[in-house]
Amino acid sequence: MSSSHVLVLNCGSSSLKFAIIDIHSGSEELSGLAECLAEQQPLIKYKYDGTKQTITLNAGDAHQVAISRLVELVKQLNLDKQLIAVGHRVVHGGEHFTHSVRITPEVIAAIKQTSALAPLHNPANLLGIEAAQQAFAKLPQVAVFDTAFHQTMSPRAFLYALPYSLYKNHGIRRYGFHGTSHYYVSTQAHEILALNKDDSRIISAHLGNGCSVAAIKNGQSVDTSMGLTPLEGLMMGTRSGDIDPGIFAFLVNQLKYSPTQVDLLLNKQSGLLGISELSNDCRTIEEAAAQGHEQAQLALDIFCYRLAKQIAAFAVPLGGLDALIFTGGIGENSDVIRDKVVSQLGFLGLTLDKEKNLAARFGQRGVITTTDRPCAVVIPTNEEWVIATDAAALAQEQ
Repeated sequence: MSSSHVLVLNCGSSSLKFAIIDIHSGSEELSGLAECLAEQQPLIKYKYDGTKQTITLNAGDAHQVAISRLVELVKQLNLDKQLIAVGHRVVHGGEHFTHSVRITPEVIAAIKQTSALAPLHNPANLLGIEAAQQAFAKLPQVAVFDTAFHQTMSPRAFLYALPYSLYKNHGIRRYGFHGTSHYYVSTQAHEILALNKDDSRIISAHLGNGCSVAAIKNGQSVDTSMGLTPLEGLMMGTRSGDIDPGIFAFLVNQLKYSPTQVDLLLNKQSGLLGISELSNDCRTIEEAAAQGHEQAQLALDIFCYRLAKQIAAFAVPLGGLDALIFTGGIGENSDVIRDKVVSQLGFLGLTLDKEKNLAARFGQRGVITTTDRPCAVVIPTNEEWVIATDAAALAQEQ
């Protein structure tokens, strides 16, 4: 059989997630995470042939060093000769990209131009692209965009009620994120639930440290909760989600916050962490709430209430509901969160089956409600698979 492996790179602001995936079988030959980059104890943790290993980097080592060590590892394990492409997750594609593309100088220029909209992510994505191009100069490189899936939204969904010139001249609009995940789980739902792609109404809830909901009609995104940046929308691990924009002026003018402090507050100190004052980890908060911690319980209540409201609102652009999908780390594993959310959505025709809900955890998918239509279903996401298959398909094009 010919080579069929794709190296998938996901460069975050302080981390690098990677995998080598066989697109025929879907198996991961190598997978891992470089974390705490540019900090005191950066590490590369990886799994190969069923064994977990750790590579210790020097304090302060950043993406370039981590990628160089990854390249050394790939070659040491003789996996480089199997590669047919490198697929890169790119967070923000703006309006430039409606689908995955082979990387060219023009594509890199467009990603750089969009970096102002994702200053923490796109520059890191570009570092990964540059390093991979140097290490694997003969391999096709492909960019897969978080925002691309949502480019089917209409202006009534993506425009803010601001002066139109801000959109026209500066691109200020809702773009949405987690598109690769929403796309993957919605296509899986069509198969699992035997839905007609051309006549389907799906709401997808990607819940992790970052959270978003997408309304997907006939296979296309028609609305989503995240906006110009990943800060808009749902309450998240450390992000506030939707707030009154007047709070920004109050913090600056009355409490003398700097714009940098406001940005830190909204992105890193709010959400589950801010309300609970314990953690941004949902498991920790659930455990504390079960033991009677009032702020932990309050954090869960707010999180689930706001999520249920957003799901209900997205029944409007869909004109009804066939399926509600839970995915992401929280969505796939927290039976508590799913229970609290579905219990508030009975008017949409959803009734939880508690045994099925408890069974659908830790990688197990399945319908968790008592009815087939509409239903709530847990589907583990696989963004790496989408990146790998897109990269392979584009690599094979002439």
